[in-house]
Amino acid sequence: MRPIVIVQHEADTGPGRFESYIQHQQLAHQTIRVFAGDPIPASAEAYAGICSLGGSMSANDDLPWIEPELALMRDADKRGVPIIGHCLGGQLLAKAFGASVTRAAMKEIGWGTVAVEDPALAHEWIGSEPSFELFQWHEDSFGIPADGRRFLTSQFCANQAFVIERKPHAHLGMQFHIEMTPQLVTCWTSDPNGVREIDEAFRRQRGAGVQRCDEIVRELEPRTRQLSHYADRIYQRWLRGLRR
Repeated sequence: MRPIVIVQHEADTGPGRFESYIQHQQLAHQTIRVFAGDPIPASAEAYAGICSLGGSMSANDDLPWIEPELALMRDADKRGVPIIGHCLGGQLLAKAFGASVTRAAMKEIGWGTVAVEDPALAHEWIGSEPSFELFQWHEDSFGIPADGRRFLTSQFCANQAFVIERKPHAHLGMQFHIEMTPQLVTCWTSDPNGVREIDEAFRRQRGAGVQRCDEIVRELEPRTRQLSHYADRIYQRWLRGLRR
């Protein structure tokens, strides 16, 4: 089988649970380290699937790799290669398919409840519970592409997840970070810039949608273990559509 390609935009926004899951499945993969100057491929022909990770930048920023990554996603769609986008990756996926990416009314940082909007689709991708505690860290929000179906929402950000079905595969865009591990959470909450962002957003929003660092890392092991349970459901479903 062709490898899965992981597009990593920043050094501290690694693939986390996604990488460990596909390794456990003994699937070949390679990582494009955008932050280190790796070029975005011009074609998706060589890949079984594309995973786009998060990043602190906006999908609307004037960065040299954004248009090539959008072009790669469109090429993947033409070739039957499934895409999965985490946070920024989900925003790039939405933009590649014609939806807007805008500043959200509220930042979301920390653990928050995401509710099911489309029970049948949610059951297929993440489970039958009516809501889930997932990890957030974003200030932008994606629109839903014309042929996308939204199935998760939240109090502070309506568009949390969408699927573009292509049969037999599907593209998945997520606003949340399903890939988080204890190491990633600790890294982000101990970074001075991250701490500053949390403190400023907490004060500005009076605590709505944003948690302090001590709350984010409280019961970190069981929380990330439960998050990984949901991640594995999502990844298992997405992997069914890999290009052989």
